[in-house]
Amino acid sequence: MAAPAAAGGRSLHRFANPGRFLRLAGRVQPWLTGAALLVLAIGLPWALWYSPPDWQQGETVRILYIHVPMAWLAMGGYLGLAIGSILSLVWRHPLADLACRELSPVGAAVTALCLATGSLWGKPMWGTWWVWDARLTSVLVLFFLWLGHAALVRAFDDAERGARMGAILALIGAVNLPVVKFSVEWWNTLHQPASVTKLNAPSLHVDILYPLLVCALGFTLAFAALVLARTRAAVMERRIRALQLAAARRAELPSDGRSALQGAEG
Repeated sequence: MAAPAAAGGRSLHRFANPGRFLRLAGRVQPWLTGAALLVLAIGLPWALWYSPPDWQQGETVRILYIHVPMAWLAMGGYLGLAIGSILSLVWRHPLADLACRELSPVGAAVTALCLATGSLWGKPMWGTWWVWDARLTSVLVLFFLWLGHAALVRAFDDAERGARMGAILALIGAVNLPVVKFSVEWWNTLHQPASVTKLNAPSLHVDILYPLLVCALGFTLAFAALVLARTRAAVMERRIRALQLAAARRAELPSDGRSALQGAEG
């Protein structure tokens, strides 16, 4: 079992090389960003202006074209954070640390949008901005987990230690994901059950379902593009700091030591 694990670790670390990552990300980033803008340019007008109102919810249904994708991204993004945390703890994957560090602020933002749009939808539908039912409370806990991770990884002078502590928090917090997903089935909550991701068939009419899926795809592409851009910037910032530190160390050496160092580098 040790040999396959070692081979898997070597394969993962092939993609941890900063130069290789920057070259690959530089090629992918424009296409990912362009695809996100194109899909959202189609999906948002379709959803917010051209799709019909719901027979029960009326025009309020348009809030769900943003709320539902944000909810999916909040949970899916946190699952990605947990996977990245496993890569960090088990294989000491250096790029996973940076990706998780840059993922958590974006995840916190989409979860905040999920909560805000849910409140906007809940006021006309339920008559209240907020209720402490299982679904809403578990999503609020998810928001605090995102914020906690973002703060914890930046709370230590030692970046590696911060990454380890953040990874542990992320894995503990992953226990909340099944609660968010199945809270409507496990408890009698005010939140409506799943309408799209049911095993048999979605209960939404195609006039609402299709623009919702297009919006979800567009927001997912935008989420990935933003995380990738933040990770690229973090890698470049770390490389610049490393070069500055090396230059400072060379400047502190005596002239004979600096000559020897330059000779060794050459």
